[in-house]
Amino acid sequence: MDQLEYVHELAGEGVDTWNAVMLLYNSALKEIGTKMDILSDEFQHTHQYNPIEYVKKRVKSPESIIKKLKRYGYEHSIENMVTYCNDIAGMRIVCSFTSDIYRLADMIGRQSDITVISVKDYIKNPKDSGYKSYHMLVTIPIFLSDKVVDTRVEIQIRTIAMDFWASLEHKIYYKFEGNAPEYISRDLRECSGIVAMLDAKMLSLNEAVMEAKEVQDRDEEVDTAEKIETAVSKPKSGTIPHVGGAVAS
Repeated sequence: MDQLEYVHELAGEGVDTWNAVMLLYNSALKEIGTKMDILSDEFQHTHQYNPIEYVKKRVKSPESIIKKLKRYGYEHSIENMVTYCNDIAGMRIVCSFTSDIYRLADMIGRQSDITVISVKDYIKNPKDSGYKSYHMLVTIPIFLSDKVVDTRVEIQIRTIAMDFWASLEHKIYYKFEGNAPEYISRDLRECSGIVAMLDAKMLSLNEAVMEAKEVQDRDEEVDTAEKIETAVSKPKSGTIPHVGGAVAS
């Protein structure tokens, strides 16, 4: 069942609906967090490389949920919360390079028990503020004692540089309650462009390093093969080369 059906069922049973729904969101973050740990371990084991720098998880506070519902013009109720707030359970995955973002998004989408509801690519299509990130709205089944509830989680995937910019942008706009002076907004957009150039440069540098390492490994393999071939073909010291002809008895 989906979350709204679950809420309706709880209402008929006289159960504490708020805590029951919060249990779903916290459980969903645990489930996806475990998946990220496994993917991270697999990458490290198989490729000796981990695209995930760090993961942050959070469940929105009641105050933030109420504020969002008011902003959207809805009364604050658990039904409206479940229906209209898609980011109550949120996970942020921070990667090294932009190429890692799409690789991870693809791996998450291919998990058999995760359903991707929608995707917003703010990397290819940044917000007017300059914000860049890759957003996935997914559902994951939460197995309770007597039912399974598909629970929504918003996953944000971004680079270290994108996360740095977004964190500072949030702090700056929070001080102005969303009404920052235009010159500050303009400078933030300019910084976003600098971040994009940094990400592109770091990705290019990483690709150059990987290419150089491949060439180096190939050269070392050739050098090792040549040394082995020379050692095999060279007579050992102290041995007398065989000379053709009969030996007198």
